[in-house]
Amino acid sequence: MLSFLSDDSYHAIGDLVSTPLRGNTLIAIEEHWIMPDLTAALGAVPREVRDESLAFNEMGDNQQRLEDLGAGRIAAMDAQGIDVSILALTPPGTQPLPPEDALRLSRTANDVAAAAVSRNPSRFRSLSTLPMSSPRDVAGELERAAGLGHVGTMVYGRSGDLLLDDPVYDDFFAAATELGQPVFIHPQLPSPAVRDASYRGFDPMTDLALATFGWGWHLDTATAALRLILRGTFDRHPDLQVVLGHWGEMLLFWLDRANSLSRVAGLRRSISDYLRSNFFITTSGMLNPALLHHALSVTSVDRLIFSTDYPFQQPTREEIDSFLGQFSSDAERRKFSSANAASLYGLDS
Repeated sequence: MLSFLSDDSYHAIGDLVSTPLRGNTLIAIEEHWIMPDLTAALGAVPREVRDESLAFNEMGDNQQRLEDLGAGRIAAMDAQGIDVSILALTPPGTQPLPPEDALRLSRTANDVAAAAVSRNPSRFRSLSTLPMSSPRDVAGELERAAGLGHVGTMVYGRSGDLLLDDPVYDDFFAAATELGQPVFIHPQLPSPAVRDASYRGFDPMTDLALATFGWGWHLDTATAALRLILRGTFDRHPDLQVVLGHWGEMLLFWLDRANSLSRVAGLRRSISDYLRSNFFITTSGMLNPALLHHALSVTSVDRLIFSTDYPFQQPTREEIDSFLGQFSSDAERRKFSSANAASLYGLDS
């Protein structure tokens, strides 16, 4: 496993990731991978704070698919008609780890992902992993990763007891804005206290499912995004761009009520306005036309991006093509399938 790159390698990767993408591409922006060293470290944390959702990585052939950053992954992309995958470490990233371990393994993960892009620059880009449990190191690693060619970053709504809107992370959001690095907020397992209060009382697997893909993941992420808005993050950093998966993690479907928070919190704009100007929304493999039509009713096609949430969702090429047929024009379809992602992540389309 690659753990470091030389300075010469950094320059070579920077040249490779600038390779233009050819026209009419289908770009998927939330395509997960995992690193065995990180899997081992996450499995070694104390049981009371261990992320049980790691079990999903081991279901079926997920582990093999997650670890493959080469031919097998590209074959799966070809079968789906995906031209470019933007790689992102699977949850929970390095956020549950102690600061020193989080920094070390974040750096290693960013080097590994950059090397994968360098081997297949026409097929891969990558989002960085950040040591959020060590706030003082976050902005520096974001800058280093951007120098390696990472086109954005993926974080989670909480690191230990620190929520993403804590003022200690404001330097991170300032750096992300200055560097033009979009911040993808991905779901993670809710805290033990929240699980005890809301998601217990069933058999263990139902407990876990309710707290993760069945409900808790998405509510937790929507809350993290709302807290950033209410904290004034986008008033301080008006050019900051955030990405939410799963059709906006419920937010798009509750704006009539969420908008009332703007007046209470003394915000400059409505919650809807922040969503339309500072947030991009991706599908995470949920190719339901009803979700698309609702999203288009509350935000614009310029804010929607394709993704599959690989390997946890694996829509077929036929399913993808059928979904793309829901758009009313070639121009809208092109924005969703490639142009919006290319613009957001600074890719040449």
